[in-house]
This record gives sequence, structure tokens and C-alpha cells, in this order.
Amino acid sequence: MNQLPPLPCYLNGEFTELHNAKISVMDRGFIFGDGIYEVVPVYGGQPFRFDQHMARLERSLAELRIANPMSRSEWAAIASKLIADYAQSTGSSGQNGDQMIYIQVTRGVAMRDHVMPENITPTVFVMSNKMSVPSEAVRQQGVACVTADDFRWEKAHIKSTSLLGAVFSRQISFDAGATETVMFRDGYLSEAAASNVVVKNGQLLGTPKDNLVLEGIRYGLIEELCRQQGIGFELRRISRAEVLQADELLLSSASKEVLAITSLDGQPVGNGKPGPVGERLYAGYQLAKQASRGAVAA
Repeated sequence: MNQLPPLPCYLNGEFTELHNAKISVMDRGFIFGDGIYEVVPVYGGQPFRFDQHMARLERSLAELRIANPMSRSEWAAIASKLIADYAQSTGSSGQNGDQMIYIQVTRGVAMRDHVMPENITPTVFVMSNKMSVPSEAVRQQGVACVTADDFRWEKAHIKSTSLLGAVFSRQISFDAGATETVMFRDGYLSEAAASNVVVKNGQLLGTPKDNLVLEGIRYGLIEELCRQQGIGFELRRISRAEVLQADELLLSSASKEVLAITSLDGQPVGNGKPGPVGERLYAGYQLAKQASRGAVAA
């Protein structure tokens, strides 16, 4: 049996370590995937766009009819302690100590029944782990992706722990030796397995914020960066043909930040190299991270 590392975590009111954290086998998160999660990047000990992540967590909980078990200040206090505990346990700090806070809330423990039980206590789990971003070599080269039909359910806007669809779609790209699977629903772009996809064709395009895609926190940041740099930005339905003919395709997520897709289904995107708009957005993203760390942005 694999031994979990002695990393700090929080479970139902107690701070402990991963190998000591236990839940009931009748937890609805375990039985049904009846819960939500959120992932917050941490740069230099500071959560990045924390309020935006909390707002999405609140939206997901509301969709599942689970009362938020914490106030934002309580969530922030838990995150702050875990950030400090993780830095201490790993001996990391500063830029080398960048982390990711993972938050999960399930409906709680009850006998197995598909109907949502009332008056049960949600299960709350939070942990911190190392932040891993693409290397500079990968970023300079860009990544290969493949396409597939979006076979997931039609409530993709909920950041649900029911992630079998994302597991299958990511496996498609893994089996093909690619980084991500870019998905289409009825001939229009939806998103990638674990990333948002942004298309540039004269301007930056992204999919609408509806029930068919998860609203990426990076979208808000990218929109701000586009406004600062005078880059056009629009959210609308994007056809498969537009994606295949785009001169730049970008993946955007907490761990990928802004990463160029330079090959799609074995064909080059644009000239097969990361493009200028993606480079400008990546640079702006790094400045935003520096500001989060409390550094003076150049």
C-alpha cells in the first residue's frame, strides 16, 4: 500500500496530516461524488484571486443545495494555516514554496439513497500541495493536443467531484502522447479536459459562461490583461472550423497558467510556435503573480 506523505491537511474541524485523515465509507462524496471542490494557487504564501475562487465555490455549493459550511474569513484562516504548515513541513518558502490549496466539500454522511438528505453535516477537507507549472522549455515549445467530442453531462459549470468525464477525456490525450484533449459539443468548442481553451483569431475568443463549461478563474484575469494591453476579448460560441484555422490556441488553468497549443491532431497551429498574443498574456500573468507575492512589478 502506498504511504501518503505527512503533508498538512484539514478535515472536519481538525488540522492533521494526510495519512491520518479518514472519512466514513458512507460519505456521499465517496458513494456518489456528491460534492464540489476548488483549487486556489498560492504564490509567495499569498492565495491568488482568492475571492474569485470563493465565489465559484459558493456558486457550486448553491447548485448542489449544500449550505456553505464556512464564511470567507473562515476559509481564509484555514488556508492561511495550511500554507504556513506546508512551508514549514517542506522547508520551502518564497517563490520556491508556491503551493496549491485544494478544498473539497461533500454533502456529508448518510445511508445510500439517491435523494438528497436534509439536515446532515457537510464533510470539509482542505490540503496544500506543491504547485507545478510547465517548464520554460515546454512553454517555449508549446504543447500538442488532440480533439474529441464532449461526452460529459450538461452541468459542467459545477466544479463537481464527479470527474469521471474529465478522467476519460484526459486519458484520450494521454494515450495519444498529448497534453490535453480539446472538446467540441455539437460542432462548437467547449473546453479541454482540465483547462480552459482560448482561441485567438484577430482577437482573443473564449466560450460563453454557461452550463456547458466551467467558468475558469483565469478567464477573468485574461480579460483584465487583454483590457490593459488593448487586445480584443470576446466570449461566444466558437465553431470547430474557427479553432482549426486559428493562428493561436491557448490553454489556461491554475497549473498551466497560459500555455500555447502548437499542434492539434498532429497539425501545426499557426506557424507551429507560440504566438505573440500568448506571450504577452503570459508576461502579464507573471506580473500579476509578482503582485500577489508582494513584489514590485517591473
